[in-house]
Amino acid sequence: MDTMTLAPAAPASAETAATAANASTEEIKPLPVWFFVFEGVASAAYDLFQADHRFLWALGALLVVNLVVSLTVLRSRLRLAKRMWRGKSTRKVAIGLLALRLGSHLLLTLAGCTVVSAAGHLAFALVMSATTVSLLWYAQRVSLRALAAEGV
Repeated sequence: MDTMTLAPAAPASAETAATAANASTEEIKPLPVWFFVFEGVASAAYDLFQADHRFLWALGALLVVNLVVSLTVLRSRLRLAKRMWRGKSTRKVAIGLLALRLGSHLLLTLAGCTVVSAAGHLAFALVMSATTVSLLWYAQRVSLRALAAEGV
């Protein structure tokens, strides 16, 4: 009789643990992909400025919009952003993007193909922006999976 009463209790506790883990991961909402576009434009800022100095005003306005959105609309998701920056993968992405930026310009300069035209800088900005958005989105997915595995 004891085995009959204990057997159903085990799956119920397993379901409770699974439900608690899902509830804790649902508390942490991911940052939307459109938010990473701000970061992508920031990574392309150098080349946008080199393409046309009038982009400086647009970049400044975008910086203000990014700050306002971060501190108002996405305020509840700052916990995720803080956890992401503590993770190794996000720091690796940031260092990798910096190395890509400096390394690619250095390699092009050494090869004698320095980017000097506006079209070249715009193309470089587009590639850097797309790379940044995709890598940050991927780092977020990895962070969320790690948090879900921890049961945080």
